[in-house]
Amino acid sequence: MAIQHGTFIGKKDLREAVARQTNDRSGHDYGAENVVITCSTGESVLDALLAMIDPGDEVVLTDPIYAGMINRTRLAGGEPSFVPYENAGDEWRLDVDALRETVSDDTEVLLLVNPSMPSGAVLNREEWETIRDLCQAHDIWLLYNAIWESVLFDDLPLIHPVSLPGMAERTVIAGSVTKSYGMIGWRVGWIVGPEEFMNDAARTHIYNTTTPGGIGQAGALAAIESDFEPSEYVPELQRRRDTVTEQLRDIGVTTIPSKGGWMQLMNVEELGYDSSTASDLLLEESKIAATPMRHWGDENSDQYVRIVFSNEPVDRLEELGDRVESALL
Repeated sequence: MAIQHGTFIGKKDLREAVARQTNDRSGHDYGAENVVITCSTGESVLDALLAMIDPGDEVVLTDPIYAGMINRTRLAGGEPSFVPYENAGDEWRLDVDALRETVSDDTEVLLLVNPSMPSGAVLNREEWETIRDLCQAHDIWLLYNAIWESVLFDDLPLIHPVSLPGMAERTVIAGSVTKSYGMIGWRVGWIVGPEEFMNDAARTHIYNTTTPGGIGQAGALAAIESDFEPSEYVPELQRRRDTVTEQLRDIGVTTIPSKGGWMQLMNVEELGYDSSTASDLLLEESKIAATPMRHWGDENSDQYVRIVFSNEPVDRLEELGDRVESALL
């Protein structure tokens, strides 16, 4: 029996569907030639970095950020630098002054996840415009991890970086069906970018993983072309976010409401714990699986644990305060 590989950069109908979806969200005019199908967003980010940087090049990331983004930067040979999100009371805001001080002519890539993972911070227009100005002034790439962009709370608008003047030619998008369509195990993602970049992206992808399976690609296509809109489940996730916030604040634990995504951070340092110790206690004493944020940033790291509410109904989340209190207070 002859075994044949599918198209190494992904089936054309799926690439066309991804291009259409990206156009709807960004206002740009991408085609199938601007898309490479990958095995998840994580592969997309690694492939893009391998095509963008040389060993020792600086990559600027927000703080905190998913440890997988930090370590993919290192795997590609990059040197990560961090710009912190700050506690602005009821929301996280990017420290734009620190961003201006950090980004320089030595920077090759600015890597952003928006909404942020794990804080749930969502960049506003002023922050995006500062990012645009710095990318143009220093001639650097923006690597935009768009995996959460359809999960926005509090009626926040999607501000797509490609919609800003001058950003289409310097923005590479990493996306997938993982979060938008709840297809975590399908491992189908993509890279979208300027046509002149895509040949390099295709080469790094092909020599990294070749191609996701045909069944997965067919499933991703069916999801994108279905009548389902990811925004349909946002109200329920927002109810869960609100419940997490209320539960933790009722027992006096500091938490900043996420503005998007499936997760929220809880400050355990103020309770006298590092993240690993608190995570262990929460699991052992109260059956709460909270991820320690050690190594997920620089300034914002070991003082937090992450609460994921994607698979928790509100009635269970209403027990969160009592469970945290039992384990840590």
